[in-house]
Amino acid sequence: MAAASSSPSTTIAAAANQRNSLLFSPKTLNPRNPSILLPKSNQTVAPISISITSQSSKKRASFPRIRAGGASLDPDPNPFSPEPRTLKSRLAAGETLYGLFLLSSSPTLAEIAGLAGYDYVVVDMEHGPGGIAEALPCLRALAAARTPAILRLPELSAAWAKKALDLGPQGLMFPMIESPAAAELAVSFCRFPPRGVRGSAHTVVRASAYGIDDGYLARVEEELLVMCQVETAAGLAEIELIAGVEGVDVVQMEPLDLSASMGYLWDPRNRKVRDAIKEVERKVLEMRKKLGAADGAGERGAYLGGFAMPHDRPENLKMRGYHMVAGAVDVGIFRQAAVEDVRRWRSAEVDIGEDDDGEEKTKDEEYWSE
Repeated sequence: MAAASSSPSTTIAAAANQRNSLLFSPKTLNPRNPSILLPKSNQTVAPISISITSQSSKKRASFPRIRAGGASLDPDPNPFSPEPRTLKSRLAAGETLYGLFLLSSSPTLAEIAGLAGYDYVVVDMEHGPGGIAEALPCLRALAAARTPAILRLPELSAAWAKKALDLGPQGLMFPMIESPAAAELAVSFCRFPPRGVRGSAHTVVRASAYGIDDGYLARVEEELLVMCQVETAAGLAEIELIAGVEGVDVVQMEPLDLSASMGYLWDPRNRKVRDAIKEVERKVLEMRKKLGAADGAGERGAYLGGFAMPHDRPENLKMRGYHMVAGAVDVGIFRQAAVEDVRRWRSAEVDIGEDDDGEEKTKDEEYWSE
């Protein structure tokens, strides 16, 4: 008698065993591209293996270990992968950085700004309508475009700073800094104890890639850009002391609020306002030279940041020695383009129904007129 053929249940069981043997056989995931994008635009990845032991077999899975600043831990990194640098490292290298203020809280406009090539984008939570929840999608859009984000806080507040830092920006901008004590407070909000008062949830927040980035604590204070906005007459009087506070990386000038505090609301072109700003510029830049000369470092101390105005173009600020220049606001760019578009439409002479058969037509015009 011929051997009996396998029953359907036997065939299914055999197929399942074969599938399980393939599914659960030891295998290692090994990402080789150190330029894979992660939540922070300046991060790179390389493989680290974690052993997982079960009752039946010993299997290995591979997860990314992250390091910022383009220094890959992969022993064989992709030589064609770009190595992004932090804002701090670029400033230290002598670059002048050009940025945009994002007032709209729009991730789409944030992404466009990043793809356009701005060196940094300031997500503005002081005058913009958005808060932390609205800033997060903007940071993700900027990370996808490999563009560093700076968050401008609405006030000097430990609570706002803590929430903002946990999102993982490359910098924080504190508004209305009027004294060295306020600057010291801002720096303390950005540092963990015992050097500061920042709350610690680094094992689960976006700044550390939700705990995957095991090197976060070792470099966060070194890489974070702390920016103090000096925008009142009181702040100008204390400018050298503010710039001299250890941990203040950038003194950011703001002409509009400064002109208001000096009694010239909406008149930043006023000669007294412009002279005051140039005096601040001189003091900050001279302090950098003095500090650098003291230890032979060339220049050291707080960098100078500023916001361009119609009467004071970005290239003018660069020529005067600014290290960071914000040239525009997203809302302002769109407003200008929209107003100009409507103006062109309304000023155009449109003669409906005019007979222009006597004019010579191109082939395209002939086609569309048929």
